[in-house]
Amino acid sequence: MDDQTPRTDQVDRTGEPGEPGGYDPKALQEKWLPVWERLDPFRADDAVVDSGEREKKYALTMFPYPSGDLHMGHAEVTALHDVLARYWWQRGYEVLNPIGWDSFGLPAENAAIKRDEHPSTYTYANIETQAGSFRRYGLSFDWSRRLHTSDPEYYRWTQWLFLKLHERGLAYRKASPVNWCPNDQTVLANEQVVDGACERCGAIVTKRELTQWYFKVTDYAQRLLDDMAQLEGRWPERVLTLQRNWIGRSEGAHVEFDLHLADGSTRPVTVYTTRPDTLYGATFMVVAADAKLAAEICAPEQADALASYVEEVRKASDIDRLATDRPKTGVPLGITATNPVNGEQLPVWASDYVLADYGTGAVMAVPAHDQRDLDFAKAMGLPVRRVVDTGEDDPAESFVATTGAGTYVSSGPLDGLSDKAAGIQAVVDRLEADGRGTRAVNFRLRDWLLSRQRFWGAPIPIVHCAACGEVPVPESELPVVLPDLKGADLKPKGSSPLAAARDWVEVPCPRCGGPGERDTDTMDTFVDSAWYFLRYCSPGNTEMAFDPADLKRWGPVDMYVGGVEHAVLHLLYSRFFTKVLHDMDLLDFTEPFSAQLNQGVVINQGKKMSKSLGNGVNLGEQLDEFGVDAVRLTLVFAGPPEDNIDWADVSPSGSLRFLTRAWRLSGDVASAPGADVTTGDVALRRTTHKTLAEAATLVEGYRFNVMIARTMELVNATRKAIDSGCGPADPAVREAVEAVAVLLSLVAPYTAEEMWERLGHEATVGRAGWPTVDPALLVEESVTAVVQIQGKVKARLEVAPDVTDADLEAAAMADPAVVAAIGDRTVRKVIVRAPKLVNVVVG
Repeated sequence: MDDQTPRTDQVDRTGEPGEPGGYDPKALQEKWLPVWERLDPFRADDAVVDSGEREKKYALTMFPYPSGDLHMGHAEVTALHDVLARYWWQRGYEVLNPIGWDSFGLPAENAAIKRDEHPSTYTYANIETQAGSFRRYGLSFDWSRRLHTSDPEYYRWTQWLFLKLHERGLAYRKASPVNWCPNDQTVLANEQVVDGACERCGAIVTKRELTQWYFKVTDYAQRLLDDMAQLEGRWPERVLTLQRNWIGRSEGAHVEFDLHLADGSTRPVTVYTTRPDTLYGATFMVVAADAKLAAEICAPEQADALASYVEEVRKASDIDRLATDRPKTGVPLGITATNPVNGEQLPVWASDYVLADYGTGAVMAVPAHDQRDLDFAKAMGLPVRRVVDTGEDDPAESFVATTGAGTYVSSGPLDGLSDKAAGIQAVVDRLEADGRGTRAVNFRLRDWLLSRQRFWGAPIPIVHCAACGEVPVPESELPVVLPDLKGADLKPKGSSPLAAARDWVEVPCPRCGGPGERDTDTMDTFVDSAWYFLRYCSPGNTEMAFDPADLKRWGPVDMYVGGVEHAVLHLLYSRFFTKVLHDMDLLDFTEPFSAQLNQGVVINQGKKMSKSLGNGVNLGEQLDEFGVDAVRLTLVFAGPPEDNIDWADVSPSGSLRFLTRAWRLSGDVASAPGADVTTGDVALRRTTHKTLAEAATLVEGYRFNVMIARTMELVNATRKAIDSGCGPADPAVREAVEAVAVLLSLVAPYTAEEMWERLGHEATVGRAGWPTVDPALLVEESVTAVVQIQGKVKARLEVAPDVTDADLEAAAMADPAVVAAIGDRTVRKVIVRAPKLVNVVVG
């Protein structure tokens, strides 16, 4: 704490909002914001960490997209995040808490088309608006590290990273059916399709066959699973579960079937199954209708029916196709397949409930033990054969598949066996001996589709040459800068708008010098945000994307605060990039975010805010009415961070009243800074030190709302002490009010800063340091023991915390009130729970 002479205005006891000389949130914001701008107190210093003067902490919050001004969601997540970042500063860490903008993407491009302007005009105007609002909101960002992913200085390195993955065989191009948004005229990754619709615009997603760029995330599937061990207890369990389910590891076997085609030839096809032990129950095979395999093996007489069916299939998303309640449809392909364990001929069908990019796009169907297969068999009149008797009803009659273990029946050599593991082992052993199968591990995870047929994104740094094929742009020629297109030139045409910019497209091949053409797709914005946290560590570096020495200093991120909506997309991609870069010896850690905190969402009147419902809450209006500190306090105090906040159920006006009471305390302190607090009121000092000790535990446990409750209790205790005779000049009052200012600095920085100045200190309270807690003041000198007779309280005794059962009983039985209450009745039993309770049973 500072040791300064008190200010002359520190005994001001006025304070109601709006009163002359009272608490005025707007005036505080206007006063302190320029001071903070000048002092720049939260700029992270590399040298401080390198010298060992302070340990590092890296705090990272959600990467905002610059679409309009800040909204209530921004206000909540950044307020929660700032509690932790500011707490770390107060605890003596050097904190990296950067800010930037995920500034490529469709909204800016669509706005540019509508307004007949360049996307950068909309993008950078919104960035400046949001930056001003973030500053007003009093967040402890390090503004010196600010970045925008749409700056050529940034996407130069996004392109460099693409080339590094391409060099390692992790970026490749292939033709396949992809999700297509007919409104935005671009492909979407599976993760960007929500309930069959584009997550951006809501249009129903269809399928198209296109040649696209992919990152080979599947090469890292097992490591992405295994390394979650580092995150257990540090990430929310539901996020880890979502990632595990998305990666979807399963163990089973590859089984080879012979297809008998219409021309009399035989063609092998391999299917993957997790239950090879149920092969004896296979009664048909299903091929994804839109897989190339279906068209290649279809009998000529079924070709027209298949083509018509495929047109319908491509109108549905993968998620819709996998829905369990979706009616099953399909067409027969007019061929059969031989079951390798019993030689049976199985009819082969095409259907939409099998996906083309899952394995070979073909599955064996065991309807008795798989519900989707059973639903299909029921719809098409196909046979159902139970081969595992689980004791449940026969699926052929109940039409409910049984999936558990049981006794094998109708399974040849397995009949009578009831050990599932042994059954799988036996069948796989036979398949391997016959050369018809092998053990295998499969993943639900698919490679990351990163191509986008839109303008406002990082161009893919590849030149296509008729002689040389795909040729990487030399690193010395990066960045490949976007051409100057705007307005109508950006309208979707079914292919990238860049394709029409012929002066930009047509370039010499970097390898042979012959005619070449630039790749006209741009990268998905998730590529930009897969590595931004690394760039924050080396801002402005023109020689490399990031300096490994900087990452060794600051990495990995100690806490990431963001919504659960990022559980699969952003977090999984960031984890993938981190592992690739670790393998390139550019990072010394394998997980980007050591810990994670999810926040809920802000709703109103029980529903998501929307204009149509008329329940929207405008952040700017709330800040104008109640002030920044009251809004921040309200959001943090509303409940645990992960809970949703209903704005209709909270009280920013109540927060404003509390801040006024806290601020008024700073005018009621009459002792000088540095006064000997050991001479102060002991009871108040105990309350102060217990509050500080508990507040630290609460913040570190992410119970920010309870920390605020304890601060409120300290304010009330301090006011009571002043009003009950302790007096403004008691050093314990100063100690308590200074503690309140430090605690409030985590959530209400303007109020805290003003209190700090009124207490006679120089700015800024945000770097004042956590007050030292005296362990002796945490030890209770006495506790209150309750004495009950027949369950009713008759007395309260002040006793030592370490009082024995015998001593507590003796004190209780000697208490006059207890003696009077017992009277002439017989004491039958005395139950003692030292030091808190004595219960006397009388007859």
